[in-house]
Amino acid sequence: MKIITLNVRGFGVKGKFGWVKSLCFNEKPDFLALQETRCKPLSDQWVGLLWGSSDFGYIQREAVGYSGGMLLIWDTKSFGASSTMCCDYFLAVRGNWVGSGKESIIVNIYGPHDDASKKIMWRSLDSILLGIESVWVLCGDFNEVRIESDRKNCEFNRRRASKFNDLINRNKLIEIPINGRRFTRISDDGVKFSKLDRFLVSNLFLDLWIDLSVAPLDRRISDHCPLILRDKIVDYGPKPFKVFNVWFQKDGVDTIIQSAWGKPVTSSRLDCIFRDKLKNVKFALKEWSYK
Repeated sequence: MKIITLNVRGFGVKGKFGWVKSLCFNEKPDFLALQETRCKPLSDQWVGLLWGSSDFGYIQREAVGYSGGMLLIWDTKSFGASSTMCCDYFLAVRGNWVGSGKESIIVNIYGPHDDASKKIMWRSLDSILLGIESVWVLCGDFNEVRIESDRKNCEFNRRRASKFNDLINRNKLIEIPINGRRFTRISDDGVKFSKLDRFLVSNLFLDLWIDLSVAPLDRRISDHCPLILRDKIVDYGPKPFKVFNVWFQKDGVDTIIQSAWGKPVTSSRLDCIFRDKLKNVKFALKEWSYK
């Protein structure tokens, strides 16, 4: 399973079409979610040439003047679509992953900038997320951040971020973290940085795909970098300690873990606190297992 999302910032710029086409050729995604295409109605031939195969379906929202526009393409060998939805700020396709038997809805989002339009988008997303029990994937350029550290050298609006987080929490969505990059958008002058692009999924999606990772791809000729979501085991290095399943069949192991975890630690940073608590559990289990 592979899904690529990218704010392409207009196909009118020389090299953009070839760049996106190469992404499709090299990665062979099941879905390609593009924002800010700045395109009028597209032909099947144009989309097929971009996709690099005749096995595709797609839905488009046209640009308004010289701005906006979205395109969502999927591999019909991997995903059988049953219906689509086109709204002002997002595109959605509903169907089934081939072989899974699980209904899924993939949403391509291009968020607005002003407060009034953001409010409309949050309300629209709420209406479908709360109304349909399904496997959800929301991806794209949300044009919003969640926390202050998602921006650098540009304004952080706490109220807007709170509204975004409320939507995520209300609909029990989970963000898949990005490996290897803190920001997804860099201004043309290289001064302002933001994390505007992301993947949000439902718990049911995590049941369907266990080993998930999001990685940034080469930014090249857009101010946004492409992101790819895939089911791939990521090596985060050696595990903190070994745990044997047989331990959990013995009486008292839960008490040992709870007691060790509850011991005070002197670290102040959250990551160091977590590390030191794991060490306490490790030493307690090691001592207990040798008895």
